[in-house]
Amino acid sequence: MITGLALLLATLLLRLATANRHVRGRLLATAVVFAAHAAVAAATTFGSLSPGLRDTLTPVLPLLLAFGVINGLVALAVNPWRVDRVPDRFPNIVQDTIVIVLFAIVATVILQERIFATTAVGAVVIGFALQDTLGNLFAGLAIQIEKPFRVGHWVRIADVDGQVSEITWRATKIRTKAGNFVIVPNSTLSKDTITNYSEPTIECRIEVEVGASYDVAPNLVKSTILAALRDDPALVAVRPPEVLLADFASSAITYRVRVWTTDFSNDERQRDRMRSAIYYGFRRAGVSIPYPIQVEYQGDVPAAGTDAAVAQAAIRRVDIFAALSDEAVTQLAQVARSLTYAAGEAIVRQGEVGASMFVIVRGAAVVVLEPEQREVARLGEGSFFGEMSLLTGATRNATVRATTDVDVLEIQLEAFRTFVLANPAAVEVIGTATAKRAAELQQARASGASSAAPEAAASFIDRVRRFLRL
Repeated sequence: MITGLALLLATLLLRLATANRHVRGRLLATAVVFAAHAAVAAATTFGSLSPGLRDTLTPVLPLLLAFGVINGLVALAVNPWRVDRVPDRFPNIVQDTIVIVLFAIVATVILQERIFATTAVGAVVIGFALQDTLGNLFAGLAIQIEKPFRVGHWVRIADVDGQVSEITWRATKIRTKAGNFVIVPNSTLSKDTITNYSEPTIECRIEVEVGASYDVAPNLVKSTILAALRDDPALVAVRPPEVLLADFASSAITYRVRVWTTDFSNDERQRDRMRSAIYYGFRRAGVSIPYPIQVEYQGDVPAAGTDAAVAQAAIRRVDIFAALSDEAVTQLAQVARSLTYAAGEAIVRQGEVGASMFVIVRGAAVVVLEPEQREVARLGEGSFFGEMSLLTGATRNATVRATTDVDVLEIQLEAFRTFVLANPAAVEVIGTATAKRAAELQQARASGASSAAPEAAASFIDRVRRFLRL
């Protein structure tokens, strides 16, 4: 009795000394156990109990004392005294397990004769009666030790997205975005796939898809989307948005927009803001979001390309075609092919065999020498290149790469040959202008250094005639 009272007093003093509410709660339970020990000890010592009742209560005394000591020591050993929190490695379920295991060992030592006599039968009965409960218990214990998620994490369990609200011995409670509780038994959870949106970092990726017209170049659509999302405050600044061309769908080109945010709970609102910003950005840029449509074409479908008037104006700006008549320019525009290159694409590559020339209608390009990637010229609207390959079959002497989306007219060898057969005088005009331009470029590049004499115009025209088989 004196031992119980002394331990009761010590427990109450320790309870007053700690600021941790969890420790205070466990010490209160320990104090109740010690008080019960003192009461039972007083009853068996001074009370008028029957011999049978006294024999029954006497073995209980060491068990009460052992449980109180174990519960108090575990509470004091694994929990912080001055901080009001439960340690991550020793949550309630783990502390309870430690207390139960240690108490079971002590009880086995104290009551070994009685325990050994009933162990086999008790194990069978408990195993059959509590198999689901024990499965949930051990699964919950494993969850607390392995920590696949914590209270407050956003997870996907059993095909449900929600925030972990509580982890108990039997089940894990998840609060969905609709405000409902989903209770998943721990034994079921231990067999399911768990997606944790809050780890290893709180950053999570959100995706939306949007369709845009086939008439708008992909790079323009991507830049419009990125500009529309630039001022969204909920996006992670260190991980910029991405826009990927996802699919050539039946009515539109589908783009997948990927952004990073730290607020998974508001993912639907984030998607709403993204879609709204993209819509208004498209309206400002003149990019349409097509309706789902099906169109049936009958007969020949005209190929998409540059407008005839635009093509003629572009050819008219080319130096070597400046002396051609309006009729000849119109015929040349008709045989030219309209092409579009994305920013960064190579239009021609150094060393390749070429048999065509290009006229830039819209956009800009850069001329570089490989392999050192040295920039030697920049080309804009009205510029042309590749004329030597078209007229003489010479290999490309430099790489021309688009710096923006570029619309070009390509004049191919066979189409050009058809044109000059119909316009024989054009060979003289184009050949003379090309030879003059080549001589001027050669003199400019020489920069005072010795170089070969430029080829005469008549000689160059003869070489062009032979190449074109005229």
